Amino acid sequence: MQSCRGIASRGNAAGWKRVCELARAADGKPGHDPRRFFEQHLKPYAIANGDGASNGLVTGYYEPLLRGSRARVKGYEQPVRGVPDDLLTIDLSAVFPELKDKRVRGRLEGNKVVPYWSRAEISAKGDRVPSKTLLYVDDAVELFFLQVQGSGRVKLADGGMVRLNYADQNGHPYQSIGKALIERGELKLEEASMQGIQAWARANPARLDNLLNTNPSYVFFREVANSNDGPVGALGVPLTAERSIAVDPRSVPLGSPVFLATTRPNSTAPMNRLVMAQDTGGAIKGAVRADFFWGFGKEAGEQAGRMKQGGRMWMLLPTELAPK
Repeated sequence: MQSCRGIASRGNAAGWKRVCELARAADGKPGHDPRRFFEQHLKPYAIANGDGASNGLVTGYYEPLLRGSRARVKGYEQPVRGVPDDLLTIDLSAVFPELKDKRVRGRLEGNKVVPYWSRAEISAKGDRVPSKTLLYVDDAVELFFLQVQGSGRVKLADGGMVRLNYADQNGHPYQSIGKALIERGELKLEEASMQGIQAWARANPARLDNLLNTNPSYVFFREVANSNDGPVGALGVPLTAERSIAVDPRSVPLGSPVFLATTRPNSTAPMNRLVMAQDTGGAIKGAVRADFFWGFGKEAGEQAGRMKQGGRMWMLLPTELAPK
C-alpha cells in the first residue's frame, strides 16, 4: 500500500492502477491472504545483469542516531549542511530526451557551468560554502556514515530529536573509503566493514580527513518532521525495516515488489523474502544490486555494517507491465 501511494504521487501509476485498486479493496479484510494476492495478480521476472549474470551484490543500510547541537560549541563542531544556494541541478532530458533521468550538478563560474566543489574542497572552504548549516555533530566519521546512509536522527544536547533526510548531492561519484583502506594495506578485506572503518578512524584521528576526502561525493540534508515512521525514501514513502530496499531505478522501477534471495550478514544462513523497491542510493548501480534497509539505531547499524552478501532478485509485475 505504501508503494501504491508512492507510485500514484509520482504520476506513473499506469499499469499499477488495477493491482493497487484490488489491494486497497482487500487490505485488512478478514481472511485476506497476502501471498495468494501476489500470486494471483503479479508475475515474477528474474533480474539479470547486462552480461546475463543472475547473481549480484546485496548490502545493508540503516538510519543512524548521532549527537548534535544547534550551535557550534566545544565538542560539536562538524557541520551538517543544507543544499547550497549555488548548486545547480541540470535535467539533461529536457534537451536530450534519450537521457531520461540523467541529471548533472554543478555551479556557475562566469558564464560556464563547472563541476561543484568536491568533499575536500567543501571541507577547505568551510563556512564560505553558501549553504545553511542545519546542525553541528560531535563526530566526523559518524557524519560521513550519515551521508552514506542518506538519512538519520540527531539527539540534541537539550534532549530534543531532529530528523534529517537526503536533500541533494554535489554530483561527484561515490568512492568507497573501505576499498581505499584495503588498497593502502590498512585493513584486510574481511575487516573493511562499517565497524572496522570506525575502529580505524578512532585509532587514526589525524589521518581521518585525508581518508574521508578520498570519497569526493558530499551529501546535503534537509530537516523533516519527527515521527516514529521510517525515513522517507526516493519513492516518497516511509521505509519499512527489513522490508524496503534501495535499487538502481534504471533497472528496477521504484515501487516494484521484489523477491530477494540472499544470506544474513556475514553468514551463509538463507534470507529469502518479499521486499519493496522504495529507495535509491549513490552506490547502488546495476540490475542485480540491492541495499537492504535494516531500520533505526545501533542494532540495525551492526547488521547493516556487516552485510555484503551475494544474492538474486525477481521483480513482481502486473501483466500490464510485462517486459517486452
